[in-house]
Amino acid sequence: MPTVEAVKIESSPAAVRPDGTARSYTVRTLGCQMNVHDSERMSGSLEAAGYVAADNADDADVIVINTCAVRENAANKLYGNLGMLAGVKREREGMQIAVGGCLAQKDQGEIVEKAPWVDVVFGTHNMGSLPTLLERARHNSEAQVEILESLEVFPSTLPTKRDSASSGWVSISVGCNNTCTFCIVPSLRGKEKDRRPGDILAEVQALVDDGAIEVTLLGQNVNTYGVEFGDRQAFGKLLRAMGDIEGLERVRFTSPHPAAFTDDVIAAMAETPNVMPSLHMPLQSGSDTVLKAMRRSYRSKRFLGILDSVRERIPNAAITTDIIVGFPGETDEDFEDTLRVVEQSRFSSAFTFQYSIRPGTPAATMPDQIPKAIVQERYERLQALQERLSLEENQAQIGQTVEVLVSANEGRKDGSTRRMSGRAADNRLVHFVVPEGADEPRPGDMVTTRVTAAAPHFIIADETVGFSVRRTRAGDAWDRRQAESCGVPAPSGAAQGAGRAVNLGLPTLRIGS
Repeated sequence: MPTVEAVKIESSPAAVRPDGTARSYTVRTLGCQMNVHDSERMSGSLEAAGYVAADNADDADVIVINTCAVRENAANKLYGNLGMLAGVKREREGMQIAVGGCLAQKDQGEIVEKAPWVDVVFGTHNMGSLPTLLERARHNSEAQVEILESLEVFPSTLPTKRDSASSGWVSISVGCNNTCTFCIVPSLRGKEKDRRPGDILAEVQALVDDGAIEVTLLGQNVNTYGVEFGDRQAFGKLLRAMGDIEGLERVRFTSPHPAAFTDDVIAAMAETPNVMPSLHMPLQSGSDTVLKAMRRSYRSKRFLGILDSVRERIPNAAITTDIIVGFPGETDEDFEDTLRVVEQSRFSSAFTFQYSIRPGTPAATMPDQIPKAIVQERYERLQALQERLSLEENQAQIGQTVEVLVSANEGRKDGSTRRMSGRAADNRLVHFVVPEGADEPRPGDMVTTRVTAAAPHFIIADETVGFSVRRTRAGDAWDRRQAESCGVPAPSGAAQGAGRAVNLGLPTLRIGS
């Protein structure tokens, strides 16, 4: 699949109001990191077409909802959002509503049937069509539904508007070749498609040139990267290549699959300085019986062995996970196995979910669906266990010196204590105090401080002795964005074109494949 040629989005007449000013937009994201990245592409496509981001999301002329189909409550959120928007649209002339993403791919025309006030429905394979579909809906005065069965273009060739100056998402693959019985994603995003290594490295270099110092590699199963071109060690090689990109300080990835997690990837993590000591490793269940029913092609012993190998090579690694409670047929003994594996794994945090039926998945028609009351009771027990483990793991950080990448969007913990927030190398959320008289760090700068307290979901660094701020290129990029958003010229010496809101695909390739 060609991935180098940038997709050009033409200016759209629909992006202009009758008075000649630009129509505004907002994108609401439901779901996973892949959806967050997709939303950046949707925003970039709209801005390339002439739309502008709404100052107040509630007043936007175009509201785009990027949906998830993994869990039942995601569908409820969509229709809840649409229900609230119906009245708003009646009162606001010219307003348009678009629905995209996984649920749009799944439900297609059903969305317009349930919510006839929706103007556009588009799927996971044609995000770049959004401006054209909005224009067509406005011109024809009727809803436009366009769902493609395969990728129109690779998403990373579309324009993008990054939410963060310091961090960026980079898709290395899309789609999934697994057949987990609870998951509908493969049918919505298709078979795995891998990008060429040179194209990935070029996009990462472009992000770094634009000021980013942190990159997260994305894929439905990132560690199966290379399956399409027959290299089982391609992902480990890609991680090592990240270490050769000057100015790239932090590399993360999500989400790997335990069945395909190999020793060469662990070695690449341990031996590449800018690959961070954090790992998200989905468990789903600690019961081998349930794992088999889920068609997860690993067992609990294999899973625990991976964690042991990671911790042997990377002792300071923070490991997180996903767990489903109440899968069809899960017995009390199966659930106890999950508690046992969670206790042994000592995750720093876990995303825990109550199983919900997703029509179209094999699990939806399995016998022995678990009553809601039992699922709820198990869920609460699992949450209580993980809360204890998370607190203990975070308390073990007290006294440690951490380097924190200051965040723009996780906000202050407490203004009265001058606390700000960011992420440590192991991805723990850190609320840190800025000492009186110290320069306040910018989003994207690095702070070195010492951990003084802990809670289950964050750690606190109120130490003032030894506190230091390292100004970074990412902080400079944040300054440029702030200046541009206020119509103030960028500081002299800023790189030409730096801080662009919209990056039309891939710039000049600097690294070969």
